[in-house]
Amino acid sequence: MNIPTRATVLDQTFHIKTFKENLRIVVVRLDNLEMEFDLIGIHPFIANTFRRLMLSDVPSMAIEKVHIYNNTSIIQDEVLAHRLGLIPLKADARLFNTHVPDSEENEQDSLEFELKIKCTRIKDDNKDSSRIDDIYKNHSVYSKHIKWLPKGSQAENFKETDVGPVYDDILIAKLRPGHELDLKLIAMKSIGRDHAKFSPVATAFYRLLPDIKLTREVEGEAAERLQGCFSPGVIGLRHLKDGRTVAAVNNSRYDSSSRNVFRYDDLKDAVVMTKIQDHFIFSVESVGGMAPDVIFVEAVKILKEKCMSLLDELEQS
Repeated sequence: MNIPTRATVLDQTFHIKTFKENLRIVVVRLDNLEMEFDLIGIHPFIANTFRRLMLSDVPSMAIEKVHIYNNTSIIQDEVLAHRLGLIPLKADARLFNTHVPDSEENEQDSLEFELKIKCTRIKDDNKDSSRIDDIYKNHSVYSKHIKWLPKGSQAENFKETDVGPVYDDILIAKLRPGHELDLKLIAMKSIGRDHAKFSPVATAFYRLLPDIKLTREVEGEAAERLQGCFSPGVIGLRHLKDGRTVAAVNNSRYDSSSRNVFRYDDLKDAVVMTKIQDHFIFSVESVGGMAPDVIFVEAVKILKEKCMSLLDELEQS
């Protein structure tokens, strides 16, 4: 199937049948935290809609309330609460309800954690050591020190490894003898539109697929200079049977929009660089609560719900 040109996507009247025929989604790379995929044959406003939904409307779990019973560290209460809120949690927001304001938290809409730690001096015979680990105990507070406190039947439905911090080595604070933290943490479900800590993605962005064409044959030393003007893998060198070496476009995808070719008067007219206006290269990096492909699917579901809601309102009016 031919990829639609710019005119068919950006200039023609939208038609659902044509949209279905032209739409293509190609997953290029996928793991637990990152995904790169191509979204082909759509208008830019739809691509940007998916980006905004993943950033702002797909819900996730994050620490919303921090009850501070004791904080004798040098970090102010407000700063400490903010740092705790930014710690990504493994909890799947789809398994929880949205908390109703001014109501008490329950096992259906929240998770409860505690952070209790105290720094003390280590008494031993190794007095000459200057290593901080040999002098102080619990001198650094990490996310691994956060302990889950199950509510109701949560212990039967979840494991601590399923709801706790994504990473165990996130530094929260540094303590010295006499410093102590005694906190209760409440995690709730919300969206990035409310606060950035609820955004399920670290990054979600797209770029247009580069399209590079050579207008004439470039050979020899000029071909090597042309290759050096672009990112590795974009321009290759081909050895012909007559002994000449000429430049050829290997893969425009790797182009980083460099304009180094315009530094050379003998090369700047040999290349035409454009973008394919309906081919979007999406990159999504999850914070760890949900897999990146799941986040995209949830964004599609949310867009569907918004469209259905709009149609209902139009019918009622």
